[in-house]
Amino acid sequence: MSVSHSFPIDYIEPVFRPPSEAHSLILPVTNGCSWNKCTFCEMYTAPQKKFRARDEPQVLDEIRRCGEQLIVQRVFLADGDAMILPTRRLLTILQAIREHMPTVERVTSYCLPRNLKRKSVEELKELRDAGLAMLYVGAESGDDEVLARVNKGETGQSTEEALLKAGAAGLQRSVMILNGLGGQSLSAQHALNSARLMNATQPEFLSTLVVSFPQGMDRYREQFPDFQPLEQTGLFQEIEQFLDALELENTVFRSDHASNYLVLKGELGADKARMLLQVRTAISQPANAGLRPEWMRAL
Repeated sequence: MSVSHSFPIDYIEPVFRPPSEAHSLILPVTNGCSWNKCTFCEMYTAPQKKFRARDEPQVLDEIRRCGEQLIVQRVFLADGDAMILPTRRLLTILQAIREHMPTVERVTSYCLPRNLKRKSVEELKELRDAGLAMLYVGAESGDDEVLARVNKGETGQSTEEALLKAGAAGLQRSVMILNGLGGQSLSAQHALNSARLMNATQPEFLSTLVVSFPQGMDRYREQFPDFQPLEQTGLFQEIEQFLDALELENTVFRSDHASNYLVLKGELGADKARMLLQVRTAISQPANAGLRPEWMRAL
């Protein structure tokens, strides 16, 4: 992506994107997150990030100006859940991207499972045909008790239904599970029910991040007062349970976010045995596992 003039998009900071969208044009079509009640999430808590749909003429004008000033191959629709917008509005945005930025090869977006309840498979196919390629879905967990404790506003079933609907429409799905989200008391059921959700939906991409609390745990413990975070070994044991229970056929797996002590990359199920060996080595011989130092996890 090359830039020749002042940047044509008016961002409201902070702006977030998935790690794999590092080289994408971040195009905000909403501001903030329409749910924004998850107790573990601090992404959109700043006052200026209060949820709203951005003005459509402004978005379309920014797309036009991006086409005049930039050469873009990938676009990420921000903020937290662009898919809450009506299908008609999303189609207008996608068609403008195609018209003004013809070099764009794929468009992606975050997606809350609830965003898809009122969208049919046929509507999602329309969006796919218009250029939407992949949805990033923060499932966080497949366990109903964990989801309730963190005020996710979803269940394992609602997430499963959304992922299956997106898959039926031909959209790629990149799913994120939060390692350690259930603390010590709910770790086993978090791991096993998250694996069950993945087995039922067979996403194209799967990643794990470690839950963290840069602003402290007070907000988290409002609904989870007995939460006790997992230590490093406990995090590895949970990942071992999760990986061991996975029965995936063709899913790219990544556990390489800065929050993770142990970097795992591979395909499931082809590389399952290798990655399980890496995790078990981290449990039994952490000094030989090539773990990420604590200071690097603070990035």
